[in-house]
Amino acid sequence: MCYFLYIASPLTLSEVRSMVPPGAVADLGSFAEQQTLRKVHPEAQTVARLLIGRCSCDFIRARLADEREDERHLRGRYRKLEVPRSVMIEAIERHRRGAGVRPPIGGWPGALARFVAEHARNAGATLYHLTFSPQGSLAAPGKIRSVLVNEVLSTPEAWLREESPALVTR
Repeated sequence: MCYFLYIASPLTLSEVRSMVPPGAVADLGSFAEQQTLRKVHPEAQTVARLLIGRCSCDFIRARLADEREDERHLRGRYRKLEVPRSVMIEAIERHRRGAGVRPPIGGWPGALARFVAEHARNAGATLYHLTFSPQGSLAAPGKIRSVLVNEVLSTPEAWLREESPALVTR
């Protein structure tokens, strides 16, 4: 378990990848993830996960220098969800893979906001969905919120809400 940020875009995967901030990647979503998000945003050509390492946690929370302190939040969430220890260990290992990726100047939320703005300029309305789940599985999203690019740029650390998909438009 970690945070995972999905994008459902009218662009191709190559076009999305060409815009992601350095250090981040866009991995094509599974068939099930594509079906789930295309039901919500039928204009989407590509459904992908935006990742730093193997999760999206850095877009949501800045890493702490102390690894143990950094992981405390995740461990607490796993315990609340009564995740088996083996799954928790696997998730923490996945989370650690992003530790070596240096954040860009201004941090990951700002870099994501700039990506979202550039993407909206090139592609139009795009769906972003943040979830916290085991192995990155995707449940059916809740009610969609409309978010303007100006909101994303003015509040880069607050526009994403867990399990509340945002359709970002110019």
